[in-house]
Amino acid sequence: MLPLFHIVLQTPYLCAKFRRSMASKSMKSLLVLVFSVFLLSFSNSAFSQENHEQHKASEEKFDPTTAILNHVQDAYEFHFFTVGDFHASIYLPVILYSPQKGLSVFSSKRFGHDHDQEYDGYRMKDEKTIVPVDPNVTVYDFSLTRNVVQTLIALALFTILMIKIANKYKKGHGVVSAPSGAQSFMEPIIIFVREEVAKVNLGNRWERYMPYLLTVFFFILINALFGMIPGAANVAGNIAFTLILGLISLVVILCSTTPHFWKHIVWPPDVPFLVKVILVPVELFGLFVIKPGALIIRLFANMIAGHIVILAFISLIFIFGAMSTAAGWGFSPFSVIFVVFDYFIEILVAFIQAFIFTALTAIFIGQGFEGSDHDVPHEDHAYI
Repeated sequence: MLPLFHIVLQTPYLCAKFRRSMASKSMKSLLVLVFSVFLLSFSNSAFSQENHEQHKASEEKFDPTTAILNHVQDAYEFHFFTVGDFHASIYLPVILYSPQKGLSVFSSKRFGHDHDQEYDGYRMKDEKTIVPVDPNVTVYDFSLTRNVVQTLIALALFTILMIKIANKYKKGHGVVSAPSGAQSFMEPIIIFVREEVAKVNLGNRWERYMPYLLTVFFFILINALFGMIPGAANVAGNIAFTLILGLISLVVILCSTTPHFWKHIVWPPDVPFLVKVILVPVELFGLFVIKPGALIIRLFANMIAGHIVILAFISLIFIFGAMSTAAGWGFSPFSVIFVVFDYFIEILVAFIQAFIFTALTAIFIGQGFEGSDHDVPHEDHAYI
């Protein structure tokens, strides 16, 4: 565009000079004309190429849905940012076993950054599943995805932290003196779970379930907080993560039930027969599906929703930028403010969701032996 614009501005001057010099400088004017035609042709070519590049860029415009889903789903790498052809990523090991091909261990980098390359007879499908190139080959995937790696890291840090705190208590720190360091942060939370969750819902049996309740609470909390780190995996917002936690809680709930509980579930006393026919399936469905489903879906939906909102605010910068560069830069400060605000909200949500999951688990456990004895005070039953 610039050479063409330059020629348009210079055309009157060139024409006037051509007329004044027609007689004495015809050869020089002819060269100027030929050179001008050449520049005009080059400008048109450049303009056509620019239009082609703009059209190509519009076809490859930013897709917020794909970008958001890629960030909240599991993957075979930790990707932080991209600058030109440089991709700041941590590629994780791929571990595959096939009865036909045997064991294959290699880096996920072999598939390329765009996951469009094949290696050792395998390829990436939908950027999240490894499948064999030969459809007759069966493969079992034991790879360390970013959800697995981050869960192991969070579990290791949590274990180390709790062991250090326990050793301090064994030495008398926090017992005969005020707690310090990590103790001062963890002790109020532990006391809160003990007083407001365990004792209230489990009565005299609270001490038996306290280790499990604390483990669930801090395991959800630390994974949710880890997920707030840019580039990290959203483990707490993964349905497989919440599914396993829900199933473990279901096993604990079932192991805590008494014959008195099952008597009222399978054959409720003092209830008409026709009502029992309807009530018993509903009670069984509620025990095996509704209760664990409430734990699983509630945690999954709340944790993934926060990440989607944050990524949506960030995506607005690129959406406005695709319409106009000025609009993209103009909306950037507002997007950053919203993201920072939502980050603080998500930290609060992490604590709340860990508490809700732990409290519901304690309530469901308490319902398993409720009424079988009289070890729970009346006011505790009223609270439930």
